[in-house]
Amino acid sequence: MMSEWTTIPLGKVLTLQRGHDLPAQDRLSGDVPILGSSGITGYHNKAKAPGPGVTVGRSGNSMGEVSYSDKDFWPLNTALYITDFKGNDPKFLYYLLKTINFDQFNSGSAQKSLNRNAVYPFEVKVPSSLSEQRRISSVLSSLEDKIEINHQINQTLEQIAQAIFRSWFVDFEPVKAKIAARQRWHALQPVAEPASPVCYADDEVSLPDLETYMNLAAMRAISGKDEAQLTQMQAEQPEEYAELLATAELFPSAMQDSELGEIPEGWEVKMIGDAVTVVGGGTPSTKEPLFWDGGKIHWTSPKDLSNLTDKVLIDTERRVTQAGLSKISSGLLPVGTVLMSSRAPVGYLALAKIPVAVNQGYIAIKCETVVTPEWVLQWCSSNMDEIKSRAGGTTFAEISKKSFKIIPAVIPSKELVSASTKLLSGIYMSVENNVRESTTLSLIRDTLLPKLLSGEVSVTGPAAQIAEAEEAADV
Repeated sequence: MMSEWTTIPLGKVLTLQRGHDLPAQDRLSGDVPILGSSGITGYHNKAKAPGPGVTVGRSGNSMGEVSYSDKDFWPLNTALYITDFKGNDPKFLYYLLKTINFDQFNSGSAQKSLNRNAVYPFEVKVPSSLSEQRRISSVLSSLEDKIEINHQINQTLEQIAQAIFRSWFVDFEPVKAKIAARQRWHALQPVAEPASPVCYADDEVSLPDLETYMNLAAMRAISGKDEAQLTQMQAEQPEEYAELLATAELFPSAMQDSELGEIPEGWEVKMIGDAVTVVGGGTPSTKEPLFWDGGKIHWTSPKDLSNLTDKVLIDTERRVTQAGLSKISSGLLPVGTVLMSSRAPVGYLALAKIPVAVNQGYIAIKCETVVTPEWVLQWCSSNMDEIKSRAGGTTFAEISKKSFKIIPAVIPSKELVSASTKLLSGIYMSVENNVRESTTLSLIRDTLLPKLLSGEVSVTGPAAQIAEAEEAADV
């Protein structure tokens, strides 16, 4: 049986309070979230409000943005907050508030401002049954929880990708492991002494040949496995062991001098512009409908990257027509182009997973020779301080293509780049899959949200409702 829904003023189901000031210099290290107008802005060592709680942005561009905290928190004075839900389910009211257009209550002129007294009379529909409220919030929460899990997985995958790149191409750990192994191997070789024709450094040590010994050391550095684990891997996973050995063999066993200091023997120092193709973009006139209306070609500005939580781009806010694309000198860039914002700010990064045209706020990097998109993405991330240091500008920092192209880079062998890319591309394929799934879940959530919160659909059959939402969202 469906619960009865009541139309009631918002002020009857919750109490809005104004947040509390907390200057940056007064914030102390802790795990209490600080919630401002746009959500969590930091952490503090003590709370001002008990959880669960909800905040609503009170001023500026974030006016009306709704956030939720399931733990004690500190609401800033840029937000209104709720801890008194008058017997209603807090998570349900959180979702209910997300359906309200708070712009209608704007009382500011130069800057948006939200007056809680203007909000209270606004009428909303609420199920009279608390269990119904909880069922609704549970359905929506399950979707958001999965989206958050995907994001956390992607953050872990990104950390793994960074760790691999740093170990191999910044700290040169497999190479240094080989060098140390050579020194140890020689130290453990038989030595002659006057009192005896042959004397061993350690009678108990039985060593393989030098090359094998060095490769085993590199394998340990690459895999993080010890000798016993490698032996087990060889017995139980011979193909993976052989692949690991083949990768270890690609690393040199000596260093050489370069303009950047010591680098692995046989590797080169090149300007990054000699290893990749660097292009910029443009913006077709926004006053010409022919360039935009009905456009189906993805066109991106750094705004798209500012909203990304993971370093893959699968969609863009705007699209251009073929006529609009003809006005962009770099044309349509292929899947696998590395995108880096060149201004306001410098340094947003993403791997394009769609063909895309770019505006003038990008340095777009095509990888057509030795290095690969995944390798370059990690190179940019690892060298971001150097990239930003070469930015100029008075109003805002900007790095030109010319300044970017002359940054020196340590380029390994093509075979080693390929070996690393095999790992990195697998990581970014998983990241892309998670992002696409989260995008689908977001569409389902956004389709369900107004229907559930208006009573248009019930949660008596969640699977059926989600299927309906999928169809409505066209996913």
